[in-house]
Amino acid sequence: MQPRFLKILNEFEENNRRLARPENAKDFAALGKRQREIEPMVEKLKESERLREKIAETKKLLDSPEAEIAELAGEELQYLETQLRPLERELEAMLTPNDPLDKNDVIVEIRAAAGGEESALFAAELFRMYAKFAETKNWRTHVISSSASDLRGFKEIISEIKGHNVYSLLKFESGVHRVQRVPATEKSGRVHTSTVTVAVLPIIAESEFKIDPKDLKIETSTSRGAGGQSVNTTYSAIKITHLPTGITASSQDERSQIQNRAKALEVITARVFAAEIEKKQKDLTAKRRALIGTGDRSEKIRTYNFPQDRVTDHRINQSFPQITAIINGKLDPITSALVAAALKLAKEDTYD
Repeated sequence: MQPRFLKILNEFEENNRRLARPENAKDFAALGKRQREIEPMVEKLKESERLREKIAETKKLLDSPEAEIAELAGEELQYLETQLRPLERELEAMLTPNDPLDKNDVIVEIRAAAGGEESALFAAELFRMYAKFAETKNWRTHVISSSASDLRGFKEIISEIKGHNVYSLLKFESGVHRVQRVPATEKSGRVHTSTVTVAVLPIIAESEFKIDPKDLKIETSTSRGAGGQSVNTTYSAIKITHLPTGITASSQDERSQIQNRAKALEVITARVFAAEIEKKQKDLTAKRRALIGTGDRSEKIRTYNFPQDRVTDHRINQSFPQITAIINGKLDPITSALVAAALKLAKEDTYD
C-alpha cells in the first residue's frame, strides 16, 4: 500500500483511540469531525486492499495444471480488476485536496504595463477574452470600473465574474501576460513586446473573511469621465482605504452611492484577503510556487506570440496553437492543462 494511504489508515486508527479517551469536549468534536471526513476514504482503502489480495490469490491459480481452474481464474481476475480500477480513481479524487475558494466568484483586475498604447489595447483584448470565456461557462461579467486609453484600449479595467466554480478555472491567470506582435501603429513592421498585468481575486463572503469597519476610511466624490471631467453632480463615487495596509479600492460606474459603496467594499475585501493569502503562499513548496506563483503581479506567466501563432504558459512549459481562437475565449485547453498540473502537484504534496 502506498505511504500516503497508510498514513490515512494510521490517522484513522489513532483518532479512534483518542476518541475512546478524549481529553476535552473540544478535542472530541474536532476528532469526530475529522473521522467523518476520512471514514469514506478508509472504507474504500480497505475495500481496495481486499480486492488486491483477491487479485494476488487469483493470479496464483492461473498457473494451475487443470485447464478449467486456470480458465475460471482468468475470468475472475478480469472481473476483480474491473472492480478495482474505478475504486482507485475514486480514491485519487478523494485524496486530492480541494481549494476551499474554488467555488467563489472573482474580481479580475487588468492593467496596461510596458508598451504604452499597445499594452492598453492588449489589456482590452484580455478583458474580452475572459468575458467570452465566461459566456461559454454561463458566467456573468460586470465591469466595476475602467480607465480608457486614446485608442479604445484600457489603462485599467476591473470586473467581476460570477457563476459556478469561477475561481477554480481562473485562479491561475494572475501575473504578467506578454504579447509579441506588430502593433497597428507600427509602420516599419517590427515586432514589439508589451505586457499587461492580471490579478484574479476570489470574492470573499463576510462569513469567510471580515474586515473591521474601524480599519476602513471611506471617501465620496463626483464621478469622473474618461477625460477627467465630472459626469454627474452627486457624490456617488466611492474610494475606500484599508488603513493597516494602505490598500485602496474605488467604484464610480454604478448609479448610486450605495451601489458603488457595495462594489468598493467587495473589491477592498478581495484585495486585503489576497494580500494575506500571498503572505501564506510564500511558505508553499517551491514546486507548487512554480505553478501557482507567488501572487506577485510582476511574475511573467504567459506569452502570446502572434507571428508564431502560439500561446506559451511558462509555468508548465507548454505551448498552445490557434492564438486567435484563444483570444476569442477558447481558453479551455490552457485552463485544463493548468488544473491537471495543479492536481498532480497536489497529489504529490499530500501525505508526503
